[in-house]
Amino acid sequence: MPKPRKTLIAVESTPYYHCVARCVRRAFLCGTDTHTGISYEHRRGWLETRLLELPKIFAIDVAAYAIMSNHYHAVLHINVERSKTWSDIEVVDRWHQLFSGTVMSQTFLKNGTLPADEMFVFQGVIDKWRARLQDISWFMRVLNEGIAREANHEDECTGRFWEGRFKSQALLDEAALLACMVYVDLNPIRAKMAKIPEKSDYTSIKKRCNKAKKSNKPNDINQQGKTLLPFVGNPRKNQPLGIQMRLSDYLNLVDCTGRILREDKRGYINSNAEKILQRLDIDEDKWLEMAMGFEGCFSSFVGREKSVRLVCEQFKYQRPPGLTSCKRMFH
Repeated sequence: MPKPRKTLIAVESTPYYHCVARCVRRAFLCGTDTHTGISYEHRRGWLETRLLELPKIFAIDVAAYAIMSNHYHAVLHINVERSKTWSDIEVVDRWHQLFSGTVMSQTFLKNGTLPADEMFVFQGVIDKWRARLQDISWFMRVLNEGIAREANHEDECTGRFWEGRFKSQALLDEAALLACMVYVDLNPIRAKMAKIPEKSDYTSIKKRCNKAKKSNKPNDINQQGKTLLPFVGNPRKNQPLGIQMRLSDYLNLVDCTGRILREDKRGYINSNAEKILQRLDIDEDKWLEMAMGFEGCFSSFVGREKSVRLVCEQFKYQRPPGLTSCKRMFH
């Protein structure tokens, strides 16, 4: 029986989550209908545009994504501190960019205030909306519903477009986060949709590579753009929000892992990527296994044994799910 979403997503445990949504009409999300020959590739553009626009409204960042023919992956980061900086008016304005709101909210947005008795009631609504704007379930709901409506309108049909609720995995530490991001960025390589990462359409790795090519300092956080969660370098004092690794190291890691996946160079990995794996204390063979099948390797929680036990104690699990796999993959 599936676990309640609240036991799988809790920012107190980790702000990072790997989410996967699959289409119920599996062959026709973004691919080509083999019976009619109609191409639906343009829908990948719909999904990418919407996925990268929503973080401008939500307090959620996109760390990695890959949009495939019948499903998509997204590694998301919940930014609680950002939502705390929003004024009440800003919260209502952001919510109205997604939904029409109520008569009370429209009046509040227009006048900037309400009578005291109404404001007392409406404050609870604002607090609820603020919480939803940092909620991955609401983020995925808005994303998926919009795409489903467009696709159903194009197909001139009604009914389900997505295959039930999205799947999520909590990424409990740096090693789990990076392993998942590499897995997501190399999805088109494994599916033979692209030969090299920088040519993988509708992926975060291509977007990062394009940005790095145009930059004279690709590791500079100010030159990585604002679309994706940035790489902020190795851990240090007063470090800005982002992924604790240099962008150049991550691109090397993806490139080297991708070459391992090629049949003609399956056992090869260069010294640069070895240093990164050694720093994360991950065996090369185990890294390859994760990079090829991250979803199948783990269940709801991903990380070292200590990280998994801590979060399972918090949620009072009698038996930590997937602990054996985590112990096998991470030292």
